[in-house]
Amino acid sequence: MPLISYPNLLTGFEHAEDAGVYKLSAELALVQTVDFFTPVVDDPYIFGQIAATNALNDVYAMGGKPLTAMNIVCFPIKTMDISVLREVLRGGLDKMREAGVLLVGGHSVEDNEIKYGLSVTGLIHPDKVLFNRGAKPGDSLILTKPLGTGIISTAIKVEEAPPELVAKAIFCMTQLNKKTSELIIAAGDVHACTDITGFGFLGHACEMIEGDNAGLRINSAAVPVFEGVRQLVETGFVPGGLYRNKNFRINQVEKEQTCPDWLFDVFFDPQTAGGLFFSITGKQAHNLVKKMHDAGITDAAIVGEVVADHPGKIFIY
Repeated sequence: MPLISYPNLLTGFEHAEDAGVYKLSAELALVQTVDFFTPVVDDPYIFGQIAATNALNDVYAMGGKPLTAMNIVCFPIKTMDISVLREVLRGGLDKMREAGVLLVGGHSVEDNEIKYGLSVTGLIHPDKVLFNRGAKPGDSLILTKPLGTGIISTAIKVEEAPPELVAKAIFCMTQLNKKTSELIIAAGDVHACTDITGFGFLGHACEMIEGDNAGLRINSAAVPVFEGVRQLVETGFVPGGLYRNKNFRINQVEKEQTCPDWLFDVFFDPQTAGGLFFSITGKQAHNLVKKMHDAGITDAAIVGEVVADHPGKIFIY
């Protein structure tokens, strides 16, 4: 598809940004995104919460404030009770209310498989957009949620996921990145930001330095991962998307033996409603992580640094 350029289009899909940004005036721009998918958990209400969180988080990843949303629904009306759809929509609506977002409409179609998500519109100052690239050598890298939701969701589908692990994953997937985004904006000195979703941790990390003059060093031991995911990986509960992500990005990544193979695989796991991953001036990083911990974002951690050597590549140790 040909790329679209326009003076007021601050970013579209040319750099795989989390949302599009369109400038309305010198002080106001629209942030627009859309996301929907099939269930990752059994409970319809929780599925609605997760799907809404996943869509809303794209606006937070740009540094924006979500304002309105529209429901996107596919539903097998002939084979599934309408009460299931009601619970899905109720879950989504509750998350929109938590975010201060107004539901203004939506669209539904009959389908053989249920799908749900949102189209979200937000606002941002044109000069304060957080792009997914622009990281500078000397920056520290921070990740705010643990990895492994794709692997856990795969185990859920065959009823092999431990209940306590499912509960932890659901808690994270239903947490809006609202407070995290607000703390990042308040800190300043953030040079690149994205949220970790379908392309996995390393897939989105590669986007941050693609075609740039910087590289990344990741401390594998510092990356937050759900406890119990290792056993699921080694048992074989690995989503197909993990292998696709790995095959696509493997040439941009170098791994030391100090990073275990199972953990390396987790770094490609497609996430749902994952945390924010961003680069910030090194001197600000520790203070910001402390503020996040104090605010209840307890998994936030410094996981690496931006370097001038090996531009466009990621070194994992």
